[in-house]
Amino acid sequence: IAADAHIKARTDDLYDLTEAQRSFQRNKAFIGMELVPGTRRLALMNCLLHGMEGDAEGVVHLGNTLGGAGADLPKSDVILSNPPFGTARGGGGPTRDDFTFSTSNKQLAFVQHIVRHLRDGGRAAVVLPDNVLFESGVGTEIRRDLMDKCNLHTVLRLPTGIFYAQGVKTNVLFFDKVGQHAEGGTQEVWVYDLRANMPRFGKRTPLTRAHFADFEAAFNASPRIDQGEQGRFRRFSRDWIRERGDSLDIAWLKDDSAEDAADLPEPAELAREAMGELEAALAELRALMAELGEGVE
Repeated sequence: IAADAHIKARTDDLYDLTEAQRSFQRNKAFIGMELVPGTRRLALMNCLLHGMEGDAEGVVHLGNTLGGAGADLPKSDVILSNPPFGTARGGGGPTRDDFTFSTSNKQLAFVQHIVRHLRDGGRAAVVLPDNVLFESGVGTEIRRDLMDKCNLHTVLRLPTGIFYAQGVKTNVLFFDKVGQHAEGGTQEVWVYDLRANMPRFGKRTPLTRAHFADFEAAFNASPRIDQGEQGRFRRFSRDWIRERGDSLDIAWLKDDSAEDAADLPEPAELAREAMGELEAALAELRALMAELGEGVE
């Protein structure tokens, strides 16, 4: 909806476009998929209220993105995604047979889906938890495949607790799909640390667009500037990342706020964050057990 509003704001609510272009924007430009019927109905209603009609099934189709329905989705020029965390309601584990790497980790499976469904030259911005950046084994293989097939140009380290469960650390990965016959892929990765020495965001301290102003300026600068060890925006070469085992869990700023006892949250909030992290870990273990055909009591 935000992407549609962005286009409408720059085309006089689509009136600057031809009739064919307006029809495309209303009916074909956007497509999504939702596993849970009730959630899909809410999403469809929201789209219709904002003038987004979609095709015969609406903007949001019903189905499992990590199953056969997802495999049939068309390739896209732009993909914006905040994949579900853990074992989402209704199941929806990976059952695709067109992925290069088999995994029960939904976020890693979504990375493969997005890379596969981007057109050559297409762009993506994806919210992912920290474990995707450092998980070994198949996680390493999927990150390496991503950097080979795409230009992973930017990683934005988000403040704690913005997405998913309390206490779960997340990032936004920005990448462009390179052509099948193009040379290269990722040559360097720029990392912006919006996590270290930031306030604890919540109801009392909401995260607003103003907090992203410096990131937007650094992201759009030409040429980009490495701000050094005391800055928030730094450049890392592909060779340097390869020497670290293709881990993208890169941090360099000392987080003074994390060590300030006077700034610690209330014990109840700390307990909720700990429970969130434990529940997330248990969800991943349940998904793994289900993948192995083992029941969980």
